[in-house]
Amino acid sequence: MLVEHRSGRLAAWGNALLAGFVAPDDAAHHITADDAVHRVAGLPGESGPVGLTLALGRLRALGATGLRLALPVPGHPLGLSGPPEFNARAMEAEEAVVVSGVALGLVPEVAEAGPAGDVHVEVVWHCLPVREAPPADVPSLGEAERELAEALREATEVLTRLDVAGSGPVAQAALEAYRARAEAGREVLAPGYPPRAVRVLELAQRVGALVSIAYEPGDREGREHGGAVSASEIAARAAALRPVERTARRAQVAAYNAPVEERERGRR
Repeated sequence: MLVEHRSGRLAAWGNALLAGFVAPDDAAHHITADDAVHRVAGLPGESGPVGLTLALGRLRALGATGLRLALPVPGHPLGLSGPPEFNARAMEAEEAVVVSGVALGLVPEVAEAGPAGDVHVEVVWHCLPVREAPPADVPSLGEAERELAEALREATEVLTRLDVAGSGPVAQAALEAYRARAEAGREVLAPGYPPRAVRVLELAQRVGALVSIAYEPGDREGREHGGAVSASEIAARAAALRPVERTARRAQVAAYNAPVEERERGRR
C-alpha cells in the first residue's frame, strides 16, 4: 500500500477535468505520471485503443459526471457495483474506476516492455459496462476519518504487544522516509478536492504504510515475519493487520470519491 494506485490518479485527475479545474492534456499527463503510455480499449465509438486525452474527452461527451475509485480484493468488493464480468476483471487487478453518468468502468492492465536497463511501463485501460447501482461498502469521509483513527490506535496497541517491528522506531523512520518521497514525487489528489479528502487520504496512506512495514521483512506468503517468532504470533499479527488494511482501503476510496459523493448527495 505504499504505491499510489493508477486508478486513483485516473479518478482524481478525471474528476478535476470534469469539474473544469484542469485541461485534458494536463489531466492525461498527471494520470500517466512515470509510465510510458496509457491507452483506453473498448471505448464506445472507437474501433481500437485510443490515447488518454481523447478517451477523457469522449467520456465527457458521453455524459460522464464523475469517476469513482474501486479497490476490491477477494472477499471485499470495495467500490464495485457489478456486473460479474467487470467485477472479476477489477478483482484480478485489485483496482478499477467506475464512471458515473454513462455506466462504464475502466480496469488497468499493466505491462513492462523494453530491454533490461531500459524497461518502460505501458498501461491499457479496458472499458466495460457496469451496473448503475450504489458502490459496495464505501464510507463517507467523516466515517472514514473516525474509522482510521480507531484502527490506527488499536493496531498500534496490538502490534506493540506482539513485539512487531512495524510499531517501533524503525517503522517510524520508514514512515518518515515514505512521507518525504511522497511529498517530493506527487501531488495529493487533484485540484478541486476538499481539504478533508486530502487529510483522509494522507492518513489512510500512513496507515497503509504502517501495515506494509509491519509485514516486513516477512510477507503475506508465510516467510519469517519481523519480531514474530512463532506460528501463533504470525497468525495474531495477520489478524490484527487485516481489519486495519481494510479500513485504510475504504478510506482511500472515500477520499478519491469525495467530489462525486458530495455532488450526488446534493441531488437527493
